[in-house]
Amino acid sequence: MDLKELLRTQSGEILENALQSLNCAHLKSYSKSSQSENKKRLLNLLTLTEKCVVEKRLLPMKEYASQIAKERFDAGFDLNEVHTAFNSLEEEIWNRVVKNIPSDNLGEALGLISTVLGAGKEELALTYVTLAS
Repeated sequence: MDLKELLRTQSGEILENALQSLNCAHLKSYSKSSQSENKKRLLNLLTLTEKCVVEKRLLPMKEYASQIAKERFDAGFDLNEVHTAFNSLEEEIWNRVVKNIPSDNLGEALGLISTVLGAGKEELALTYVTLAS
């Protein structure tokens, strides 16, 4: 199994576990949102992550993260809360990668996920700082 196949075939489990992790974080703003709204947010992020991995492009993730930062900032979400949502998804993907990807492909798979979601988290932080100053 490679990373693209893993993201395609295990997206449901990834999404459910990331949502559970997000719920366990007890984040003020996400707790005020409905379960279905939070699930949709994570699904959008997961879908975009898969697209960026397949296309090996970061720009869509950076644009999305900037948009999300503006929306969440305006809605009163703390940067830490949104960052935690990204991390909950990344952690679940990492867990699946380590369990399912052969060791000779592990470095590339983890690198791709870290690069894609890392670019999103960086853009998220930069946009929040700009908006706050």
